[in-house]
Amino acid sequence: MSSVQVARCIISFTWLYHGIFPKIVHIAPLEALIISSFGFSSDISTFITKAAGIGEIVFGVFFFIFYKTYIANALNIIGLTGLLASVAVLQPQLLIEAFNPVTTNIPLIAFSVILLSHIRKVDFKNR
Repeated sequence: MSSVQVARCIISFTWLYHGIFPKIVHIAPLEALIISSFGFSSDISTFITKAAGIGEIVFGVFFFIFYKTYIANALNIIGLTGLLASVAVLQPQLLIEAFNPVTTNIPLIAFSVILLSHIRKVDFKNR
């Protein structure tokens, strides 16, 4: 399997996994903590968490299909940076926990950078 396919699969899998398990199948306590930081009621927080999970699943499928496009990788980088910044502002103590957003988001951003460099090389060769 090429590095491009590894990056594609890891990014897609991560979005799918984080959408399905800690948000839809079972709302993880840290997910609930982050969403509750916005001050919503319990019912609204549950709805937002599950809606975010659906959004992550949709993006995971979208990314798997369109991984060769600039827009898919830009959205991945912007989304992961935004999520990391949100945690840093709302619950900064989570940045030093095990399996934290720093150790998940930054590598996924790096995989998109690898994919973007591959896209540029392919575009350059086709000119």
